[in-house]
Amino acid sequence: MNINIYYGGRGLIDDPTLTVLEQIQTVFEELRVTVHRYNLYEYKNTIPTLPQTLKDADAIVLASTVEWYGYGGYLAQFLDACWQFGDKERIAALYMMPVILSKTYGEREALSDLETAWEILGGKKCEGISGYIASTIELEMNDKLKAYVEKKAEDLYRAVNQRLVVFPGSNQLIRRNSLPAVSNLSPQESEQLSEYVSDDHYVQTQKEDIQELTSFFKGKLESEVAGNEEEYLRELKKAFAPQPGVSGTFSIVLEEKKQPLLIKVSGPDFQARYGAPEKSDVEMEMNRAVMDSIISGRMTFQRAFMSGEMKKMKGDFRILCSLDQVLVFKS
Repeated sequence: MNINIYYGGRGLIDDPTLTVLEQIQTVFEELRVTVHRYNLYEYKNTIPTLPQTLKDADAIVLASTVEWYGYGGYLAQFLDACWQFGDKERIAALYMMPVILSKTYGEREALSDLETAWEILGGKKCEGISGYIASTIELEMNDKLKAYVEKKAEDLYRAVNQRLVVFPGSNQLIRRNSLPAVSNLSPQESEQLSEYVSDDHYVQTQKEDIQELTSFFKGKLESEVAGNEEEYLRELKKAFAPQPGVSGTFSIVLEEKKQPLLIKVSGPDFQARYGAPEKSDVEMEMNRAVMDSIISGRMTFQRAFMSGEMKKMKGDFRILCSLDQVLVFKS
């Protein structure tokens, strides 16, 4: 899963939005999401080209800080570029979570404007984060606010993972009734891009970026091929901490996998593999989102069952609890 973060603020040290984005990014990385962060003030001369970065994303986070009025110029420029040059079909498949914080007044209005802009572009809107924060210390010291931010990040992950259905809004009529956006660059932007082409340093940087992207996608394809048979196995073996007298066989049916994940514990011996269903002491059924939470240390097998996030469980509950004793995942 790929999630892009676009930050439209000025990058000030005491910007509360930056603190929230760091928390969000940490949650995504714990869920093994590939995160790309774009601080728009660093790309202010190339914002018209940034809609191209949406092509490989499954969801995005649009974030900014209200300093006096509205969500800021850089983010507005980015959305303008999405309207003029973005792939509307690709945008229509993207989930967007807005993050608008304020140190003055007007975060609700700015949030509403941002959501409306994204709906006009045709994208899918998820519930976001907005509020008045006087100091970043308030965010860093308030555990309840940190838990709220983590939940919102997890909600976006679930929305993408489960392909959450979003009702279309009337704002999308504006896009449908408008003329298609011109795909060609304007004369000013063509001139700007020609300046980049004549810059040897810029051209060399672009070549290096292309090579890096090529290597990234090659590695991604290789990992996906191996992932069907090896996903979670390394993490399970690494987390194994044998306990005296603990043994059992476990079968975990993951909705996205063709074969169940089979785990066998016998004292100091541990086996984990994918294979045909076998008679097990405990049989479980869950989706990858729940399994990812367990692997990242944010959830246990017992808590997943008690909270109802584990869809099915058959077998001895005491043996299920023992699995949490021998698999110790670090958050």
